[in-house]
Amino acid sequence: MLRFAPSPTGDMHIGNLRVALMNYIVAKQRGEGFLLRIEDTDKARNIEGKDAEIKELLEKFAIHPDQVLYQSEHLHRHQELAVRLVEEGKAFLCVCTEEELEAERERAKAEKRPYRYSGRCANLSAEEIARIRDKKIPYTIRIRKPLEPITFTDRIKGEITTQPGEVDHFVILRADGTPTYNFACAVDDMLGGVTLVIRGEDHVSNTPKQIHIRRMLGFTEEIVYAHLPIILNEAGKKMSKRDDASSVKWLLEQGFLPDAIINYLLLLGNQTPTEVFTLPEAIEWFDLDKLSRSPARFDLDRLRHLNREHLRRMDERTLSTLFGFADAEIGKLAKLYLEEASTLEELRVKIGAIFAPKGCEGEWGEEMRALSEAILSAPYFEDFESFKADLIERTGLKGKRLFKPLRLLLTGAEHGPELSDIYKYIKSYVTEVARCQP
Repeated sequence: MLRFAPSPTGDMHIGNLRVALMNYIVAKQRGEGFLLRIEDTDKARNIEGKDAEIKELLEKFAIHPDQVLYQSEHLHRHQELAVRLVEEGKAFLCVCTEEELEAERERAKAEKRPYRYSGRCANLSAEEIARIRDKKIPYTIRIRKPLEPITFTDRIKGEITTQPGEVDHFVILRADGTPTYNFACAVDDMLGGVTLVIRGEDHVSNTPKQIHIRRMLGFTEEIVYAHLPIILNEAGKKMSKRDDASSVKWLLEQGFLPDAIINYLLLLGNQTPTEVFTLPEAIEWFDLDKLSRSPARFDLDRLRHLNREHLRRMDERTLSTLFGFADAEIGKLAKLYLEEASTLEELRVKIGAIFAPKGCEGEWGEEMRALSEAILSAPYFEDFESFKADLIERTGLKGKRLFKPLRLLLTGAEHGPELSDIYKYIKSYVTEVARCQP
């Protein structure tokens, strides 16, 4: 089993989508299950509706989980295993208040050393524990820190060793009875039969803690890890929520195709046989071991280039449906504009301007009105030359006085592809297109 385990606490980041993609691809390659696990145990940070949004976005990108579960559904198992660790002496109750812990942090800061929990509750007597429970004093459960180094081999980063002093007596169950991220994650990977975890390198520091938890629970099967390098913004800094392009939703709203976004994310720091490809094609050749260890820089211009290529490859009738039509000719019309547009939103503006009533005012207003009247009363012409000849005869307009207002009337813009090329695809709609605003 492989898994994608997002938290419903905000918009999906492109780094999250990249993780989902790679887990899905490897699951398909290995013939194993792919699990979507919504990590919703931190109730204070959950945002209503974000879980549904995650599922909808994965559907848009043709990432289909074999199973969907919410981490909160396993609450009783998390609590049961945390209590078992206490009973076995591998974890302990902690009644330290937030004020006391904050004082410890401040002391560590003043002494210029990394903060580590003092362990003041690590050896409470049976009488003290009984009193805590009798008086219902709030407590957390902390797992005892490791005594030996923790070493694992990362599929991308190589061997990583964490010394005992780097892992604290950390909290596994909060005072409200909910598990912390590392405990819930470690337990669910163990119980879910997860064999390989592909995730962002911001989780590297969590891995030794999760390995430690499973060892304390007696779990001996190996889970392999692959931590993906971070994605940098165009300024070379770690991408954050302040970068619009970091949001998958923003990219879709801007008119980037899911296929192009998939293509781009799989290109980042990777060796691929071709530059332009689809998800089914990537499943055939993707190799986790070919990923670079170095951070990859996000380049919006390259994404635009890929988006343009995927738009060019799209079936024309399907493309036309994105503009409210079901006509391959409109898809071909849209593709004419791919020299100057690279997203669906930019194409939508171009197509919208063609079919919107025109403001026949200003410098060329008189000519535009004359041409509109002539077109609305003219017969159908199959080719542009016959159409143009008829307009010259009916209006007496020639040269710039013909072509400038005609372009404005047919396209709503002063510049663009050749009118003869545009006419091929709008000839059936020309009386709708060449209308002045009332």
